[in-house]
Amino acid sequence: MWSSGSPRADRRRTLTRTAAAALCLATAAALAGCASADTSTGSTPSASAFKPVTQKEGSQITVWADSTRLPSVEAYQKANPDVKMDIVTYDGGADGSTYLQSKVQLFDRTGSGWPDVVFGSPTDVTWASEPTTADAQPFAAPLDSDLVPQTTLDGFAKGSLTPCDFNDHTYCLRNDIAQVVLWYNKDLMDKWGYDVPTTWEQYEALGKQVAKDHPGYLVGSVGDTNSHESYFWSGQCPAFQLTDPDTLRTDLKDPNCTRMAGLLDGLIDAKAVTTKGFFSQGFAKDSGDKVLMAYGPSWYGQYLFKTAFETPAGQIAAAPPLKWEGATTTATGNVGGGVWMVSSHSANLEASTDLVTWLTTSDENQASAPTYPAYTKAAEAWLANPVNSDYFAGDVSGPFKEAAGEVWTGWSNTRFSDATAWSSVVLPALTAGKSLTSTLDAWQTEIGNEAKAEGYQVVDK
Repeated sequence: MWSSGSPRADRRRTLTRTAAAALCLATAAALAGCASADTSTGSTPSASAFKPVTQKEGSQITVWADSTRLPSVEAYQKANPDVKMDIVTYDGGADGSTYLQSKVQLFDRTGSGWPDVVFGSPTDVTWASEPTTADAQPFAAPLDSDLVPQTTLDGFAKGSLTPCDFNDHTYCLRNDIAQVVLWYNKDLMDKWGYDVPTTWEQYEALGKQVAKDHPGYLVGSVGDTNSHESYFWSGQCPAFQLTDPDTLRTDLKDPNCTRMAGLLDGLIDAKAVTTKGFFSQGFAKDSGDKVLMAYGPSWYGQYLFKTAFETPAGQIAAAPPLKWEGATTTATGNVGGGVWMVSSHSANLEASTDLVTWLTTSDENQASAPTYPAYTKAAEAWLANPVNSDYFAGDVSGPFKEAAGEVWTGWSNTRFSDATAWSSVVLPALTAGKSLTSTLDAWQTEIGNEAKAEGYQVVDK
């Protein structure tokens, strides 16, 4: 569930356990349909760019999966006993692990050992789509080169495959997304006569009204290691914007950044937004029942309100993402989501590709997945599963589907985590009582330093 390239330890430690429990509810998967794996060289540049190794029909494939995805891989094996599989459990890139990258670098040097299929984080794709050494080929196979049909690729939510796209090729299939929506306690909103906000300005005004009318109640938090992805990503702040594969634009003086920082500063000063993390130690016990609203990912409903806060069923509802007054379009952020990659070294691309296609697109697997599928048809099956809807005060399908197509693609997937600068610079400053606005320069400097260390040219315009 949680492998988006950021070391979000506080969130993952809480959520991985609950996600694994949720996944145990899944039924045995039915027989998967075969994906196209034509490995012949085509006439298009996309096809000719990839030269598969000699294929061995029916050969065993090695699959590396994290513990959360393990039951799904085992279900596929059970439904497809003729497919020879060696299934290995590893950390899946959680908490910023570089285990996969280190192993691939070793395999590139020794010339053997590569797994055929791996679950990983979007950050893994940044190095897996390029050679690790001068004489090596990229670890990940370009799936748009006659492996996965374009019709299948087109079936993923708008923008959800952007982290998979490098150098005009698609190197992974997105397992799940974590589109940001507005969560709220419907019981309290109705009781107090508040309207659910649709704009950032309304959210700001309501937060200040709540602070005045009901001191102690909250409309959000900026204290978690992923809070910036909910607010600044949704606000289209160009903190992590690749203008080309090796040039990063980070401009926290952009009006979209300063406007969001100013809005949050006002709510922090009013004590309507807390600088403590929702997942910080003791928060659920001390303040979980005081959260009126929370701007955050689609998994907040089940894993924050239901599991961490233990809010009774029938109280929590979701609304679509907010937008600025006068804006013609809505944008939102994303907090999580993993990917599946097929190795370019695989001698059985047909079986490998069929597996990752089934894992990401099949109703059989995704309807009972712990988090929202990136594939739109599978997402419909997920939403129809009562396990994913019965807890809520209303139907979350509309807000979830709307937000899934509105994730802003201007917040780019980079070779380094977007969480470390926020965690090392911004969160300590907030804890010390400084404003978000006053941290923007230092935040930008730290992002730039991290980017340069990874070989990026950094620009601010």
